[in-house]
Amino acid sequence: MRIGIVCPYSWDVPGGVQFHIRDLAEHLIALGHELSVLAPADDDTPLPPYVVSAGRAVPVPYNGSVARLNFGFLSAARVRRWLHDGAFEVIHIHEPASPSLGLLACWAAQGPIVATFHTSNPRSRAMIAAYPILQPALEKIRARVAVSEYARRTLVEHLGGDAVVIPNGVDVGFFAGAAPEPRWQGTADAPTIGFIGRIDEPRKGLPVLMRALPRILAARPGARLLVAGRGDTEEALSGLPRQLHGQVEFLGMVSDEDKARLLRSVDVYAAPNTGGESFGIILVEAMSAGAPVLASDLDAFRQVLDQGAAGELFPVEDADALADACLRLLGDPDRLAALRETGSRHVRRFDWSVVGAEILSVYETVTDGASRVAADERTGLRARFGGARP
Repeated sequence: MRIGIVCPYSWDVPGGVQFHIRDLAEHLIALGHELSVLAPADDDTPLPPYVVSAGRAVPVPYNGSVARLNFGFLSAARVRRWLHDGAFEVIHIHEPASPSLGLLACWAAQGPIVATFHTSNPRSRAMIAAYPILQPALEKIRARVAVSEYARRTLVEHLGGDAVVIPNGVDVGFFAGAAPEPRWQGTADAPTIGFIGRIDEPRKGLPVLMRALPRILAARPGARLLVAGRGDTEEALSGLPRQLHGQVEFLGMVSDEDKARLLRSVDVYAAPNTGGESFGIILVEAMSAGAPVLASDLDAFRQVLDQGAAGELFPVEDADALADACLRLLGDPDRLAALRETGSRHVRRFDWSVVGAEILSVYETVTDGASRVAADERTGLRARFGGARP
């Protein structure tokens, strides 16, 4: 199958949607499909052979974060050229309602379109206001996918229609098979707590974890916090007593391999996010690696963690509750072992072998439907004109 995938966000700034598209593309290519991804990217960004650059993106505040989007006359021309050259059997657009390549592709595409909605935002006045502009493009979509029930709810409430829920995928074996890194591993007296996310994006919750850290370290003086992600480390430490700074280690941006090793090494993975999450792919990655998960009780996180059966939950933005839950876990080896086992079983549902098959099923449904429509139109034309004579 010839598949075209449209990424709305800049390829050179890592994020959950980009990772999802990358892993989906590589999974489908490994199965033998022909595939091209169109994405914003700076000119000097190294791109995989299956990615086509649509030009440089610009930063735009979006859903509590800053998204790097691509929109305009030049981008529209590149979208049309990519569609023409690709001659795709199906076009898969991610976030078609965002002001980026997805919307441009929706306007320009003629073939069967599948759209995936990632955003969870229950009070988006901007999306409601933009609906009259979006409607003609969105009506061209043959099948809608939402990555979670909360992304589906956002779609239904703001844009109408419905979607099938297919979660983000993870290569479970990649994380499960990673080797722990000795320098990141803890001991009973000196456990390690992991955090991965953009340091300077408040909704990722690092400030909440930093507020909880003094209580954790008071009870567990040998504990360390390992932080992976880009951002201002001095700013991140500003609210922490100076004598505790040495127990926080900033790793900067890490490779996929190091991320897997980190998750395999920590005693607890903390996800103190404060909102704006429609799924929680890092939770699935952590469970795949066997890391016990301690997460804020967001709706999306609760769903990923099987209502709390596969991970520990604490009230959103409650640093004291985070500290209490973390200390309970670190003091209960049996509970940690149970979470590792339950999480490892639960994540099988998110493996690409399952998720990829579900997405391919959607592709096949829309392409089969398009073929039937085309056949019906040909039959109708033959019935009307086939017997005519000059």
